[in-house]
Amino acid sequence: MNQATHYQAPDDSAPSQLQSIIADSVERLFAEQITSEVLARFDAGHAATALWQQVVEQGLPGALMAEEAGGSAASWLEVSPVLRAIGYWNAPLPLSETMLASMLLARAGLQVPEEPITLIQNGRLGELALSADGHLDGRTFNVPWARSCRWAVVADGTGQVALVDLRQANVSLEAGSNFAGEERDTLHFANARVHTSGSLQIADVQEPAWVFGALIRACALVGALESSLDKAVSYANERVQFGKAIGKFQAIQQQLAQMAGAIGAARMATQVALRSACDALQAEPGCRSSLAFDVAVAKVCAGEAATLATSIAHQVHGAIGFTHEHTLHFSTRRLWSWRDEFGSDSQWAEVLGQAAIAAGGKGFWAGLTQRQF
Repeated sequence: MNQATHYQAPDDSAPSQLQSIIADSVERLFAEQITSEVLARFDAGHAATALWQQVVEQGLPGALMAEEAGGSAASWLEVSPVLRAIGYWNAPLPLSETMLASMLLARAGLQVPEEPITLIQNGRLGELALSADGHLDGRTFNVPWARSCRWAVVADGTGQVALVDLRQANVSLEAGSNFAGEERDTLHFANARVHTSGSLQIADVQEPAWVFGALIRACALVGALESSLDKAVSYANERVQFGKAIGKFQAIQQQLAQMAGAIGAARMATQVALRSACDALQAEPGCRSSLAFDVAVAKVCAGEAATLATSIAHQVHGAIGFTHEHTLHFSTRRLWSWRDEFGSDSQWAEVLGQAAIAAGGKGFWAGLTQRQF
């Protein structure tokens, strides 16, 4: 095990004033604006343009940026209500991607565009080659919201980030989507010009777009999981069979309890990962971070909970839960999609397993307790 210094953050478990303000504002906005009609229109191919303008007016895309860069200087814990609300309310927006991309650009000292921004981790889901004169070649798959974003942040494993204009002639796009109908496109770069680039240093994080991307998906998964649980409990208390609500039957109660337990584990693992993200961004160069370990655990827990929860939620709802008219599918289709994005639970479990094997018997316990295989 590497014995480099490990950054220890002070205990600040109580929500900050900024976190409370963000939570109140985003919940109020999404509860009022993201209706089943809005989501149905999105499924029919209509972008939520008005909703995007409202989140911009509230300053949410730049929440993770420093104040001198035009942001709110919020921490990952403070913006966690936004990431959770994206999942709970099924927000059809490239908001979490833009928040992360803006943070990466700002920390690299680069100007952040005002439009939506997508993310590409080079070496994952395709290969890109950056020439010495600042041009990109190659192809990458499943790029989130590429059609809705003019800009993309491309990160590599050496700490470099590049901002690319996706509207230039040397970039072509093949449209695709996930189960929820969200854009997941293939991009082709043919000597495409890089708008600007810079160097990014975040503790020992080698693939920032991939690792932080997995974190934003884990947070959204928790929100969608909580939404599906709320729907299942509400339906179980309303649906009457054999003279009483089905929620009174022990078999249903056991299923819902199992679902709630898995969601609770995912929520806690995600909170730990969010705290590690705060630590990693505050750590001095040379310090080791537990971020990669904690994000892996969070994505595994959230992905496994998504598989279990979607099954139970649809069992509880019965046939009506599979109809397009019912709202359950807005959550479950996103759970099925997001559990595989930025690394599936099995992929992240393999990362943890291989690291544990490499640590060996003598290093296993220390690596587990320090969360640093």
